Amino acid sequence: MIGSGGVRGRLPASALLSRALRSTRTAAAVVAVLAAGALGWLWYRGSSFVRIERVTVTGLAGPAVPQIRDALTVAALRMTTLDVSPARLEAAVVRYPYVQSVAVTASGAHSVVIHVAEQVPLAFVQDGAHRAVVDANGRLLAASAVVHLRLPVLELASAPVGGAISAAGARAALAVLAAAPYPVIPHIANATWSAAHGVIVQLRNGPQLYFGPDTEPQRKWRSALVLLQSKAAAGASYIVVTDPVHPAAGAGVSPSQAAALGLATTAPGG
Repeated sequence: MIGSGGVRGRLPASALLSRALRSTRTAAAVVAVLAAGALGWLWYRGSSFVRIERVTVTGLAGPAVPQIRDALTVAALRMTTLDVSPARLEAAVVRYPYVQSVAVTASGAHSVVIHVAEQVPLAFVQDGAHRAVVDANGRLLAASAVVHLRLPVLELASAPVGGAISAAGARAALAVLAAAPYPVIPHIANATWSAAHGVIVQLRNGPQLYFGPDTEPQRKWRSALVLLQSKAAAGASYIVVTDPVHPAAGAGVSPSQAAALGLATTAPGG
């Protein structure tokens, strides 16, 4: 004898089919909604609603700053803030071997900040007949990084060990060179260090600059460049900027020397 409960527990075939159809329609609807959402997202992330319109580039300090900034800006303006490609940005500056990497941060719907990490050639380091290239951190660079660059020479008592400069005097000279505006670097013949005068920078067509210790190097460079552009420096063979507030010229640069350095020959405002 079959119990009545067993009969009631079974669903007719038509009911099962109806339920299956409803499940299929629901799944299809969900898939359609997800597909529409994905297509909508793809459309939105490439649309003018998030198109990049403003680009800020930071971290540049070496040669070709305007060219690198322009290349990155042009590449970024072809993107949106939701579809930024660091690989495409790096490809835009691949011709500059001292650019190590770029990082991008969105700032609102239409702006990005691109930070460039550079390994900028700063000087030739030389011990005897051996010469290499070094960056501001004292790391030795590949020769390809200095194509067509004119760099100062930093004399070393011995070859660097471990791929980097470690001697205190050489590090102090590098710190002073790194603080110089990069357009000035090609006009520097060499940088040395002595116990008596600290860091000494010799300009190619100008006087020696006595920096003393490598403290406040940016202030000292500003002071030196202002003095080089003034009449007070005319004819000087050396300039002392150990105290950046009170620089002193010890004999001056001629107008021809100042012109060779790309500097003005009159005092600011005069």
